[in-house]
Amino acid sequence: MVQCDVTSPRTLESLLRARVLVLDGAMGTQLQRLRLVDADFRGERFRRHSRDLFGDYDALTLTRPDLVSRVHAEYLESGSDIIRTNTFSSTAVAQADFGLSSSAYEFNLTAARLARAACDVWRARTPHQPRFVAGTIGPTNRSVSILPSRAAAGIRAVAFGQLRDAYKEQVRGLIEGGCDLLLVETVFDLANAQAALAAIAEVCIARPCRLPVMLSATVSDSGRMLTGQTIEAFWAAVAQAKPLIVGLNCSPAVHTVRPHLEELARHADCYVSCHPSAGLPDLRGEYAARPADFADALRDLASRGVANIVGGCCGTTPAHITAVVEAVRDMPPRSAPAPIPHGRS
Repeated sequence: MVQCDVTSPRTLESLLRARVLVLDGAMGTQLQRLRLVDADFRGERFRRHSRDLFGDYDALTLTRPDLVSRVHAEYLESGSDIIRTNTFSSTAVAQADFGLSSSAYEFNLTAARLARAACDVWRARTPHQPRFVAGTIGPTNRSVSILPSRAAAGIRAVAFGQLRDAYKEQVRGLIEGGCDLLLVETVFDLANAQAALAAIAEVCIARPCRLPVMLSATVSDSGRMLTGQTIEAFWAAVAQAKPLIVGLNCSPAVHTVRPHLEELARHADCYVSCHPSAGLPDLRGEYAARPADFADALRDLASRGVANIVGGCCGTTPAHITAVVEAVRDMPPRSAPAPIPHGRS
């Protein structure tokens, strides 16, 4: 069993109180721009796999780890304080579409190790700027709450217990791989998030310390999640899990998420984050928000005193993050909430 670094949560929280931290940008955007072919996704490991693997970017952790590590290095060079593992879809539930459910644990373990190695290199280069690895836990492509079709009354795309167990496997891999915190992101279904939080709690019970948890939801322009909950309802439902950080991500643009983040900041008694998308993609897959404009919007957001962490989601690149780092360099963070016990989950 990997032993937790008990100093890492304390260092992270100290920095959250001191300045606005910067999360990295999108992993998928960078990998998609490489114009990969089927052989990249299969590698030698899955060369004879019976299912089509094109588009399974999480599989690249095992088949093209060099590319994943390169993306991590680019974001760290851009100045990111926190980088995310390439595990957004690395659960047995999400990987079922590719017939790779049995590899889910290995995906997470290896992805965490790759991010950890990249982070450690930059920690040594910039000892004045500690770097952290966030283990990414995505919402999966199934919903506990939403019916798969109108004709399927009473049937769910995935059961709560099935999803919780898949998340437990993912969490074990991320922790064993050396993550500093766990990030449950792009939450569109509150029940899915609760399954992830239950998994984290169960996995951490037998461990000597618990990793901090960062929780990030995605909402529509109206400020509601896909399953209908408001920002206030979302926070009320997850507050008892005592996340270190709560926030919003994805969404089409910074200005659309701002009022909802301000509302979340009014309710949350923990640190607050925001990593929106760079607009919406056009027919060529290009995203609208240029790095300078994206960074200016996040600087404006930080100037309102509602964020402790900013970064990028869909469509953002190292260029976006470089601009964000410069834009928020001297910005004070959201006022520190009441003292938070270390390693809370």
